[in-house]
Amino acid sequence: MVTPEHVALTDADLREVAAFALASAEEVLHLAEERLPGDPRPREAVEAARAFVGGEPRSRRQRVAALDAHRAAGAAESGAGHHAAMAAGDASASAYLHPLAQATQVGHILRATAHAARALELVADDPEAADRHLREAVARATSVLLDVLRRYPTAPTGRTRVALLMSDLDRRLRARR
Repeated sequence: MVTPEHVALTDADLREVAAFALASAEEVLHLAEERLPGDPRPREAVEAARAFVGGEPRSRRQRVAALDAHRAAGAAESGAGHHAAMAAGDASASAYLHPLAQATQVGHILRATAHAARALELVADDPEAADRHLREAVARATSVLLDVLRRYPTAPTGRTRVALLMSDLDRRLRARR
C-alpha cells in the first residue's frame, strides 16, 4: 500500500491559507446575503474563518460553519448566491487543509477564490469579472501562500466552471515569482 507523502504545515501556514480564502469570501458575502435573506450561515462561516485567521485555535466551529454554509448554498435560488455561499463555506473549511501531498487538498487553498470568481462572473454576466478576481487574488497572494501551494501537486482538472477557474488560478499562482 502506498502512503501519501506528508506536507509540513505550521499554524502560521494554515492561517495564511485561510486569510487568502477569506479575502475572496468577504468580497462576495453580500451576494449570499442578498440572495439568502435572513440566512446567517454564510456570514457565520466567514466569521469562523476570520476568528481562525485572527488567532483563535482551529476548532469544530470552522468545520460546522463550513458545512452549514455549503447547505445554505444548496438553498440559494441564484447561481451567484450559491457560489458566494460556497466561497464562505470554503473559507471556513480552509483551516482544515490536510498535510497530505494530494492534489485534492489544493481545493482547501483555492476553491473559495474560484467560487467567488464564479459568483462575480454570474452577477456581471461577464467572464472578464472572474478573470479580474483571479488576477487580484494572484496579486494579493503572499510568499507564504505561494510556498504552501507549491508543496502540493497541481489542482485536479475538472469540467465545471469552478474547477476550470481553480485550475487557472493554480497555474497563475505557481507561475508567479
